[in-house]
Parts: sequence; C-alpha cells; structure tokens
Amino acid sequence: MFRRKRMLLSVTGIAVALALALTLVLILGEDKSPKPGPAPDGSLRSVIAGFTSALSAEQDYRSPKADERREAAAGFTTLLDAGRATPSDLEKLGFSVRDGVDADTGRPYTIVTNESGTERAWGMYLIDRSAPASLVIEVPHPASDLKTELFGLDYFQRVPGAVLLIAGAHRKADDGHADVAHEVDSVFHVVASTLAGRGMTQVQLHGFDDQNMPDDDIVLSSGMSVPGDPIRRAADRLAGGGFSVCRAWTSSCGALEGMKNVQGKAAAEEGTAFLHVEMSRTVRESGTARADVIRALTEADLRKP
Repeated sequence: MFRRKRMLLSVTGIAVALALALTLVLILGEDKSPKPGPAPDGSLRSVIAGFTSALSAEQDYRSPKADERREAAAGFTTLLDAGRATPSDLEKLGFSVRDGVDADTGRPYTIVTNESGTERAWGMYLIDRSAPASLVIEVPHPASDLKTELFGLDYFQRVPGAVLLIAGAHRKADDGHADVAHEVDSVFHVVASTLAGRGMTQVQLHGFDDQNMPDDDIVLSSGMSVPGDPIRRAADRLAGGGFSVCRAWTSSCGALEGMKNVQGKAAAEEGTAFLHVEMSRTVRESGTARADVIRALTEADLRKP
C-alpha cells in the first residue's frame, strides 16, 4: 500500500536596426503574436508541461459566453467527426488546431490548444486518431491537483481512441470561476458533455492531501450515477494492485466523492459512466504508483459495459 508520504548604437547602427525591423514587418505582416502550438511531431509530455507551467491562480480568465459555448460544441463535433484537423469554429475562439504523431507511441493525434496569455484560457484537448473515440480522460485541475496531467497523459497514451481534456486555467483563477469541475459555463464542460452525449465513459483525475484521508490512497466515486461494472472493475483492479481504495458507493469517503461535480451530473443525465478518481499526494509523487494506477485503469477497460 502506498502511504506516508538576464548599447548604445551609432547612427549607422540605428539605421541598420530600423532596416532589419522594416524587413521583418514586410515578411511577417502585422504585429501579431503567432498562435501557440506544438510541433507536428514531438513529445506530448513537453507540450503539456509547457502548457501547464504557465497556469497560476493570478492568470487571466473569463468564462465563455453562451454563443461561444455553442461555437465550441459545434467546432469540437466537427473536428471529432472529421478524423483530422480541419478549419472550425474552434479557431474563431482563439484555439490552434493541429495534427501530429506521438513520438512515444507512434500514434496520430489532433491537438486543440487555447491561445496563451489571454483571458480565453479554455483548455487543451487531445484526440487519439488511431481508433474511434471511445474514452474521455479529464484533468480539471492542472497546476493545482499536482501531477494529475501526467496521469492523464500516461492514461491517454495507453488507450487508442482516448480523448484527453485538460483545463486551460488554474482552478482559483477569476475568483474560482475557472474551476471547470464546478462550472457549467466552460468550454471544458461543453466538450465533456458532448462526448458524454455520445455514450463515452469519463474518467476524471483529482488529488488530495494525505492527511485528508490518512488511511486511503485512492477514493473512487461514480458521482451521481449508479456504479456499473466498469467502475467496479476499476476499484477491484486498483485494490488488487496494492492500493487502499475507498469506494464511495459502499463507504463514506469524506468530501472527496465528487457529488457536486458538474461533469458527473451531466453523465448521470445522459446515462453514461463517470469515474471520479481522487489520489493522495503520496501516490501522485511516486512514478511507480502512477504506473500502477494507469495499468489498473487500463486493464479495467472502462470502454466496455
């Protein structure tokens, strides 16, 4: 069981500098920062690390308006059905949309990334293109529930057809309105709801401090839904892997049961499976434990009824 845990210029120099600047303007056009985006081929781990390293409680964020949420839903649906990166309403919302190949798995993917340094910090979304979309993996609190984005990526790389959702802002940004697990007016929730509407199981990854549940490594909940066989298989696999698991459907697991989680509520309304996974700090700090958690969840195959 895992537990306890940094010139002056002459006139000639100025003229040269001005000429260079003019040349750059002529080449690049208007003064616009390029949209962020990963290289088409490369390490998704470094892409995600760069994305989450910019998140903080003080960052700019605003909730998308109703029309923006509708555009996000339409754009993501178009992208999902197209099977590759295509122009869509997502680009109107400031997202970059690109295809690539995962350097670790060799599998093709499409990545959607919000623009950086603006209040439209609406998330990163990865679609594995090697198989039909089949499982939703969610990281609502990157940079807050530490290292959950690493769990999310590792899990994504183990499941062909997985879709990975990572929130674009720290949960405390904008006085807490950026907490996508508790706010329905977010692009994250729009995408999650769209996928739940297609019958896909959602697995949402969280973290807790060891002292909050000192006798447990992992808390599992099905949110507002009745736990079906996939959820129970995950619990059994994790327990069989040596973790102390609190099952919210049979025991009281404190305030970690995800009963107010808006993605969980949407899943219940759609009649689709939702697994809320809370992991202790000790588990999240251990590379060995991370591998064991991902192995157990993969073997449970939450795509199957």
